[in-house]
Amino acid sequence: MTLAEMDAELIDCRACPRLVEWREQVAETKRAAFAHETYWGRPVPGFGPPDAALGIVGLAPAAHGANRTGRMFTGDRSGEVLYRAMYDVGLATQPEAHHIGDGLELIGTRITSPVHCAPPANKPTPAERDTCGRWLAKELELLAPTLRAIVVLGGFGWQALMPVLAAAGWAVPRPRPKFGHGVRVDLEGPAPLKVFGCFHVSQQNTFTGRLTPAMVREVLTRAKTAAGIR
Repeated sequence: MTLAEMDAELIDCRACPRLVEWREQVAETKRAAFAHETYWGRPVPGFGPPDAALGIVGLAPAAHGANRTGRMFTGDRSGEVLYRAMYDVGLATQPEAHHIGDGLELIGTRITSPVHCAPPANKPTPAERDTCGRWLAKELELLAPTLRAIVVLGGFGWQALMPVLAAAGWAVPRPRPKFGHGVRVDLEGPAPLKVFGCFHVSQQNTFTGRLTPAMVREVLTRAKTAAGIR
């Protein structure tokens, strides 16, 4: 299976009834500012080249962001912060992400999430995280030949990723490493892998100053170097 084939299967997934109902309800009722648009309203696949050396793992699609546009971190404030920082450090070809087909390309980097459907209140349940984990596991398996570093945005993604990495053959220490902004964990496995923690680029963090653009750029720069991306 290729990443493209996996993504084609993923977008038809209906494994979590609560998430299916919510993503489709949002796509039907819409936000007033986007009333003229046709929402994606399906699971959102990862975004980036199949030979990525760097992975970025978020949380889940935003109801009126990726659930609307069909592309990770596209069309919401979190994406504005992330893609601007990626552009600044040389991981994206442009600083903004509006919709599929807007010309944005990622450089050596693939963005994904442990949950691929928009959850109510941006809070997936542990059961939904575990059910969706099979997609993350398959994605990591397909990326393993080239993947050398991962940036994890937030504690939820960190907790979801560690057992998936362990199951995929990376030697995750026990007890498992704790999440923190700027944390780095080096893992041996299918290939040496460096995992970096970064506060999530949510408005809750960026509007309060808990996470600044400079902090995002610093983590991304370290991860880019670790991944060997020039």
